[in-house]
Amino acid sequence: MSPAATAEPGVPAPQGRIEELRSLKAAARQGPDPRATERQHARGKLTAHERIELLLDKDSFQEVEALRRHRATGFGLENRRFPSDGVVTGWGTVHGRTVFVYAHDFRVFGGALGEAHAAKIHKLMDLAESAGAPLVSLNDGAGARIQEGVTALAGYGGIFRRNTRCSGVIPQISVMLGPCAGGAAYSPALTDFVFMVRGTAQMFITGPDVVQAVTGESVSMDGLGGADVHATVSGVAQFAYDDEESCLEEVRYLLSLLPANNRELPPVAPTSDPSDRRNDALLDLVPADPNQAYDMRAVIEEIVDDGEHFELHAGWATNIVCTLARLDGHVVGVVANQPSSLAGVLDIHASEKAARFVSLCDAFNIPLVTLVDVPGFLPGVDQEHNGIIRHGAKLLYAYCNATVPRVSLVVRKAYGGAYIVMDSRSIGTDVALAWPSNEIAVMGAEGAANVIFRREIGEAEDPGAVRRRKVEEYRTELMHPYYAAERGLVDDVIDPRDTRETLIRSLAMLRTKHADLPSRKHGNPPA
Repeated sequence: MSPAATAEPGVPAPQGRIEELRSLKAAARQGPDPRATERQHARGKLTAHERIELLLDKDSFQEVEALRRHRATGFGLENRRFPSDGVVTGWGTVHGRTVFVYAHDFRVFGGALGEAHAAKIHKLMDLAESAGAPLVSLNDGAGARIQEGVTALAGYGGIFRRNTRCSGVIPQISVMLGPCAGGAAYSPALTDFVFMVRGTAQMFITGPDVVQAVTGESVSMDGLGGADVHATVSGVAQFAYDDEESCLEEVRYLLSLLPANNRELPPVAPTSDPSDRRNDALLDLVPADPNQAYDMRAVIEEIVDDGEHFELHAGWATNIVCTLARLDGHVVGVVANQPSSLAGVLDIHASEKAARFVSLCDAFNIPLVTLVDVPGFLPGVDQEHNGIIRHGAKLLYAYCNATVPRVSLVVRKAYGGAYIVMDSRSIGTDVALAWPSNEIAVMGAEGAANVIFRREIGEAEDPGAVRRRKVEEYRTELMHPYYAAERGLVDDVIDPRDTRETLIRSLAMLRTKHADLPSRKHGNPPA
């Protein structure tokens, strides 16, 4: 027998140590009680490890601190020291690219956050920042661990601070797969994307019981903070899905569109869709009548590679479309007015939605394509009293602050201040294009004639005839499609059928764009 195989009396052999390690890791994966796993599955939810396996490439997960246990005492905690302490942390790959992930384990303390639990997350977030790779959180926890008191709350503070420090540095994605209440909800709100699963995920600051006690309003957990509420009413979540499997598959797809960090460009994907493909369908998709509705998504699908795009906030602020797509294999962010919803006007929610999307794209080196068909800002007392001025200014600020390549295209009409805000030449778009059907003006011809010729119309024997004549006069003089081009506010008026090719050529020219902002600590955007 070799000396290496000999062990001192009472000291386990190496093989015994390995078996002990395997047993400990198996126990951590199985959870404190097999019935806890059964209860998790009965709720329609997967375990933390099962979720990670769906998210990451097969056999790529490297766990960190699988054997970490809390050190708290009191309230029986000293007798409940489970491996992993309610959160699984580590890294792996998605489509071969490194991604960091942490997943709450609801089977351990209901996924509640304690000091050791938080320390694991802090370490992982620091690793993700250092490595320059995306961070995905799989949230399914009951908030702060009450038995640990203020140390649990301090753990959340450390997460929030790191969320903020990593903002615009690495992509941060929150996937809501269970409850998220109180202060815990602020971490997802600080990240770039929020995914939710219907029926199992909820987010709220104060729960239904507190709401009823304070306000007398009776509401269910889903009615207060479920997936559809946040995807269509509050705007907290960009995406909502019916099950965890489809949700995590879409997270994988989103990651394929994003760079690893703010120092890299988004990944380029090969495409068989020709860059010079003609867009004949566009002639029929967009009506000539500026008052007739159509679906801007159909225009986007005609232009981008293979008709594929990944829309954010599809159910919230539907009068504007914000979506990620590819043109000639390169990722672009598309912002487009949606004439089929509120005639495509800009309002408070649309301005907020588009402003955050523009900032996101700018942070992660994603060029912007803006498709304009906007009649103006939504008028109304509610809009004014709720701050349409400062909310609209958010979108203006985001575009003016963006240094990525920017191309805008006036598809049909662009009136008033909304035209300026939608990445016009005057606020810095690199290439300003328009179709021959464009109408760029302070306002529509009818409204303009009523203002300019009010007295003349009012004093006429036939006001209707005079008004019609003046409307046509204004349209002919100031709203013809080449008025803006003659003054250098549009770089080119293009055949709609050449839209895809022209956008691709413009973005290829801008790929080496370099723009510096003034030296400053940071700007002060509208609140």
